[in-house]
Amino acid sequence: MAIALPALLAACTADRPTPTPPTVTADPVPAGADAARDELAALAAAALDRHLTAQYTLSTGDGPDRTVVVTSANDGTWRVDVPAWGLGGTVDVSLAATADGLFQCALPSAGRPEPPSCVRLGDPDDTVPRRLDPRVQHPFTDWLEVLTDQRAPLAVSPATPPAGVSGECYSVESTSASLNAPLDVGIYCYEQDGTPTLVRAALGTLKLAGPPGPAPATVPLAGPVVEGDPVGRAAPSPSDSASPTTL
Repeated sequence: MAIALPALLAACTADRPTPTPPTVTADPVPAGADAARDELAALAAAALDRHLTAQYTLSTGDGPDRTVVVTSANDGTWRVDVPAWGLGGTVDVSLAATADGLFQCALPSAGRPEPPSCVRLGDPDDTVPRRLDPRVQHPFTDWLEVLTDQRAPLAVSPATPPAGVSGECYSVESTSASLNAPLDVGIYCYEQDGTPTLVRAALGTLKLAGPPGPAPATVPLAGPVVEGDPVGRAAPSPSDSASPTTL
């Protein structure tokens, strides 16, 4: 009996199953990341449906603040007026998308006393050429579609609203190594009805300057459509007519 007992215990120990090692999993998604992405997508969708007339203070750090006027009409047309953008900051311009196309309008300003006139840039959904792009229209137009797209390579997290800014704010980062990011990374803030209250990105800081007004039925162009070249951003070169005096 004394000899059989140790042998029996050894057999029982050998038959005991070996515990399965714990499975190693990937790092968990930070709590609230998916919720923040969903919340921002819902606010951006509301912004797409938000029709208004509003003024925004544009601060870029390289000059005085300017007042940008944004109009989103009930029929889906839009217009954004940008002061001191063209010809080295001497000409005010307006971008507008109507049923007839995408237009740039030159407005009466310090460097251009003539009446307003507009040049057609393309179809309503075309992209503004880079050399003619003031960029401040994007947060109210195509970037909203990016923010609603759950497939866009973005990481979203809640952000604290800056002083004097109402609504909910979110920090938006790109998760793609591509140089052509679908939008500027930064801080985006919205009221629950979809009113953008602040955008802080590479283009500068756009801050809602006051309560929005009602939207028109459609946006009017600032002036008649003419044949000609649109206004570029660069300052004009010195006149070739000025030549040195021959001695």
